[in-house]
Amino acid sequence: MTQPVDFDTAALDGRTLRQAFGCFPSGVTAVCALVGGEPVGMAVSSFTSVSLTPPLLSVCIQESSSTWPRLRDLKRLGLSVLAEDQDAACRRLADKDRDRFAGVHWRATPDGAVFVDGAAAWFECSLSTELPGGDHTIALLEIHRLRTDPATSPLVFHGSRFRRLEPNDQQ
Repeated sequence: MTQPVDFDTAALDGRTLRQAFGCFPSGVTAVCALVGGEPVGMAVSSFTSVSLTPPLLSVCIQESSSTWPRLRDLKRLGLSVLAEDQDAACRRLADKDRDRFAGVHWRATPDGAVFVDGAAAWFECSLSTELPGGDHTIALLEIHRLRTDPATSPLVFHGSRFRRLEPNDQQ
């Protein structure tokens, strides 16, 4: 088990920062599209809503990504908010060495956005702008269409592992 880090002596190295960032749970998404008729995509855990007007969301992508350059200029991108039972699909979409879509059920729109079947939400987007963010690129995506399934719980990443939400019936 990782030990608590003292605020006064915490070093800003990668390991300590990763531990600190891991204290905040995040949803897990997949950004995917058709490239040459084949699905291309990646898992992304840095995702957030940005604006209602215009409808925007953001994802953060490592500068070293070899997938983002293949996706960024496409007409439409599909962003799937993965469901709590899709941890295997997430691992597959994060794999750099094998077919990321083997065993992952997906569908595409006529404009080429690709969505993971069974996800909690789908956002059909296009790239609005990119901003530099250290060793990441912050991509602002404009939302054109969406589909939600509020009864489907999302996959959550917290403390370097996947977790599931538990209902709080005391509301």
